[in-house]
Amino acid sequence: MDIEIKKSIKPVNYFEAIDLLESRLKNITANKEKELIWILEHPEIFTAGTSYKENEIIDKSIDLLKTNRGGKITYHGPGQLICYFVIDLREKKDIRKFITTIENTIIQSLKKYNIETFPDKENIGIWYKDKNEIQKIAAIGIRVSKWIAYHGFAINVDNNLENYKKIVPCGISDKGVTNLKKISNQDYSNLNNEIIENFISNLKN
Repeated sequence: MDIEIKKSIKPVNYFEAIDLLESRLKNITANKEKELIWILEHPEIFTAGTSYKENEIIDKSIDLLKTNRGGKITYHGPGQLICYFVIDLREKKDIRKFITTIENTIIQSLKKYNIETFPDKENIGIWYKDKNEIQKIAAIGIRVSKWIAYHGFAINVDNNLENYKKIVPCGISDKGVTNLKKISNQDYSNLNNEIIENFISNLKN
């Protein structure tokens, strides 16, 4: 596999990131550029996927950016690890398997920190069970164009959880949202490398 790995140290503007993804999508479709895995952070922003509903905005004063990814409303901001990708599925043509690859990548990476998480067939994303409450630790949003998958996933590391009270995160009102620091106060500075390593390994299967 010939995948470009990109890591941005400074926060990346959301529009700039999406422009780059869509440009890479066109070039991969035309066989002109490599696939991409890109680790970054965004400045604070609320984004809405194609299936969001107006009643999922609790704080009407927020600026909401409508996007073409799948899913509903989510929040991005400092302290959240975002992994964007543009991956060619034209040979495999199996979107369900690709989503499982992403789920397994996140679960395996967090297991390295002794944090047990799991997917949910009903609600896309990765979840953590704290006593009797199920809380979201990672959001997944994918779009597929001509069998090229793009957009990505976001893992809450040390972000401001208060902002999730302004929306119904991913349209799910009966479950909470958490972050890694709240679960276990340890050093997550190598998590981006774990994600990249596991993602590439899982894509080969």
